[in-house]
Amino acid sequence: MLRKYKKLQLFVSLVALSLVAGTATIFAQDSQIRSLIAGQKYKINGVIVAKDADGFLIRDVTGVNTKVIVTPTTSIKSNSFWGGGTRYPVNSLVRGLNLKAEGRGDSTGALAATKIRFDKSDLEVAQSIDSRVTPAEERLTKTEQNAERISGQIDELMAISNAARGGAKAAQQTADAAVEGVNATNQRISSLDDYVVQSTATVNFRAGSSRLSPEAKSELDNVAQTALTLRGFVIQVAGYASSDGNAKLNKRLSERRAKNVIEYLIDTHNIPLRRIGMSYGYGENQAVADNSTREGRAQNRRVEVKVLVSRGLNQNVEVRKADDDTK
Repeated sequence: MLRKYKKLQLFVSLVALSLVAGTATIFAQDSQIRSLIAGQKYKINGVIVAKDADGFLIRDVTGVNTKVIVTPTTSIKSNSFWGGGTRYPVNSLVRGLNLKAEGRGDSTGALAATKIRFDKSDLEVAQSIDSRVTPAEERLTKTEQNAERISGQIDELMAISNAARGGAKAAQQTADAAVEGVNATNQRISSLDDYVVQSTATVNFRAGSSRLSPEAKSELDNVAQTALTLRGFVIQVAGYASSDGNAKLNKRLSERRAKNVIEYLIDTHNIPLRRIGMSYGYGENQAVADNSTREGRAQNRRVEVKVLVSRGLNQNVEVRKADDDTK
């Protein structure tokens, strides 16, 4: 009887694990899909969040998705300081790539792209992340197949439960434990894509400069030390500039500031590429102080660094065991 009961507990554990994998497809959160006007020109900046046979979905900084159609005539190149740029095939575009797509709206509300541009460094980061995500998704698919096979053994599970000592009581306790475990697991899964800010830091720059000062490096050292103690963390970097000078140049300056912060975290503290979230240079936008004063402009010349953690990965899931008196 004891052997049969332990077999029952083992089978329930397998079912719970299979449910974890089977519901993993709910990680992604729904997002609004933009419908474009047919024939109108558009330029859209964002990150690839999904791909299909004829194109991909791109999500902008506001969280809105746009379907992009890629044709054989679409020009796909990396940005180049000297012009030109390297051409890439469509299959080189992977999820997580930050890019700019230009074209016209088609009859389906999607963007028929004529030109796609991106930084080569952004492509390398996105490809590194994709090389880790794709094998994980394949493992989840196999787990889902195993879950279907295990579901066919429910009749055997019920027979073992009824044959166990105190069958009714043991079956009820096992069922309660399984429900509690599944509920806790589902709650954890739903929180995996729910990132919360763990800590924030701001580093400032001299006018017209993207060079990190000793004070800025010291602040980033603290950020890295904190992040490396966490599970499932992501570092988000945003660059800004004051209103001094040309707005277009300030936009580029804010991007260089954000890029230098990322390179320092990777080169100095070996922060893995998969832990670096999307960075962005806002230029003069989103000022935190009055640009009409010297002190205000100094505060606006900054990079904000946020360390986020997955709420789901930082929860403990426990399944209650049946009482010892059922043995």
